[in-house]
Amino acid sequence: MLAGVRLAFSWLTVLPVPVRHVDRALAGAAISSAPLVGLVLGGAAGGLLALLNLVGVGGLLAGLLVVAFLALATRGMHLDGLADTADGLGSYRGPERALAIMRDGPVGPFGVVALVLVLGLQAAAIHDWPAVILAVTTGRVAFVLCCHGVPAARPEGLGALVAGTQPLAAPVFWLIGVLLVSPLADIAHPYRGPVAIVLATGLVLLLIHHVQRRLGGITGDVLGAAGELATTVVLVVLN
Repeated sequence: MLAGVRLAFSWLTVLPVPVRHVDRALAGAAISSAPLVGLVLGGAAGGLLALLNLVGVGGLLAGLLVVAFLALATRGMHLDGLADTADGLGSYRGPERALAIMRDGPVGPFGVVALVLVLGLQAAAIHDWPAVILAVTTGRVAFVLCCHGVPAARPEGLGALVAGTQPLAAPVFWLIGVLLVSPLADIAHPYRGPVAIVLATGLVLLLIHHVQRRLGGITGDVLGAAGELATTVVLVVLN
């Protein structure tokens, strides 16, 4: 378990966590641990937001700074996955060509639009630190969802390493966890947290269904896209 947590932090953050050997079992453990990484990242981002508000920086500027912090803390990998997935799906090409666009192509118009919309929505919606923690954690729960019961779209890459590694108990456990704590994200309107989780989960499941139909399965880029989608939905609902 500890080795999986180490790999999760090595993969999903800029922290220099050394990992000597990676196999499918360890990769699956890392995906299972991804929400813990989300909790740490969300806590750091929420702390930054609280500090900015304390010194009088709020509104869109604070939101942009928090989004920039998260991009730096994750090496922008999830945003890159979002852009590549948008370009691949938006190309309306067959699976092989769409996957080639996702793997090799520069950011195209669909990717640019997706990045602008997601980053803009996140920055504008960020206003309270509990919502940030919940949103970032839920974004990593989306990774666990993507890796249950769905094959890889190609025989190599991160998708092939982690696709299908999660038993049903894993996403159920994490979804119940974020659902139980979600009312704390908005004490004045406690129903909004669960609504945000349910909506984010539904949209991630729709994305998974769509990429399986279009591409034949998931890739590492799809994980990033699902994470950013879930994070954005939770932030918007709790705004």
